[in-house]
Amino acid sequence: MASARSLGYRDCGGNATAIPAPSRIGGSSVKRTANAAWSGNLKTGHGRFSVGSGAIKNQKFDFRTRFEDEPGTNPEELIAAAHAACFSMAFSAQLGERGITPDSIETACAVTFENLALTRSVLTTTVTARGADRAKVDEAAAAAKAGCPISKVLNLEIALELAIVV
Repeated sequence: MASARSLGYRDCGGNATAIPAPSRIGGSSVKRTANAAWSGNLKTGHGRFSVGSGAIKNQKFDFRTRFEDEPGTNPEELIAAAHAACFSMAFSAQLGERGITPDSIETACAVTFENLALTRSVLTTTVTARGADRAKVDEAAAAAKAGCPISKVLNLEIALELAIVV
């Protein structure tokens, strides 16, 4: 059995941190980490966040990137990205269970943030699966929408707009 290894990264404050390597598919659990730091008040303060893998490091966020049109990211945009990515992978898995290998799956996600709550997530997906049975593709999409881990954690309406190219 392989020994566990650690991944090192620097948190928002530049401090070196080690986290255990994630388990692989088939493991009992996988842990993903992120950290954020905030300074100042809500409207004029600012924050930075990083993810444990190092893929996003020391990313700036503030009131203007979240509630206005200043370039930068915000928590809602990150949730939309996570939902699009998770759904695409879940859809691929569901298609595979039905004997379908997609050529491509492209998903855009738009989340609605109103009255300080996320209220809706719309997944707009185009799947290209040459020769596939459309009914099986629709069935796989519905299963992926319900079974995607991000869908399961979101407490909001989830809509799916699906285009199938066979």
